[in-house]
Amino acid sequence: MRHPFDLLPTNPRVAWRSALLALILLLAACAHAPPRNPLATWVPSPNHDVRRPVLIVLHFTNQNSAQASLDTLRTKNSGGPVSSHYLIGSDGQIYQLVSDQLRAWHAGSGHWGTITDVNSASIGIELDNDGATPFAQPQIASLLRLLGDLTGRLHIPRTQIVGHEDFAPTRKDDPGPLFPWQQLADAGFGLWPLTPLVDPPAGFDPWMALGLVGYPLEDRTAAVRAFRHHFRGMQGDALDVEDLRILYSLTQQIESGSHTRAVD
Repeated sequence: MRHPFDLLPTNPRVAWRSALLALILLLAACAHAPPRNPLATWVPSPNHDVRRPVLIVLHFTNQNSAQASLDTLRTKNSGGPVSSHYLIGSDGQIYQLVSDQLRAWHAGSGHWGTITDVNSASIGIELDNDGATPFAQPQIASLLRLLGDLTGRLHIPRTQIVGHEDFAPTRKDDPGPLFPWQQLADAGFGLWPLTPLVDPPAGFDPWMALGLVGYPLEDRTAAVRAFRHHFRGMQGDALDVEDLRILYSLTQQIESGSHTRAVD
């Protein structure tokens, strides 16, 4: 029978390589361990889970190709490092760049309702589109499939889907007035007015309604412009009668709680 020490490498070079491999494996294991505060004694509890996003944000890339956008989302743009959880090409190909559990850098500053750190609370989806071209149907079909997966698997309410410009209207205009929000609504995604639309009662406050939906009101002109892109697919920065009817329908849904009901 061989002694256990006989199994150790006798060649110094082999021994050195073995020691180096062991060190690499040890460092790799440490790299995946959760961070611990050195000021405290580590007494682990099993009562925890991963980050839970509650919002999905849609963008257009405003670049020339999916490959160019993949390169940007793995490096940086003029504002610095940028990323997104997903990119969908115009041909419908879905790419994932960041785990759902991690915080991607896609939202920047802005707020939606009470959500002030959108990156921490959201999943970002980039669409390969320049903002001036209608969105391709294979791309929208893949988006609907992805939305069904994310809302079901991550338990995100189906109404909690917004555009970048919705919560950052002074900085952003994506996904813009050409994005087919109505098609998403027909598939059960996004907050959408119920028909027939009716005139709101006397005393209805459209600004309070916009804020209730989630829009930031620091710049009301920009908020109206984003609202019109989203719900009417048109330009404009002043509310009209149709806008008031839409806002009234949306607030009725929110106040009744029906906007949070999941669609199976």
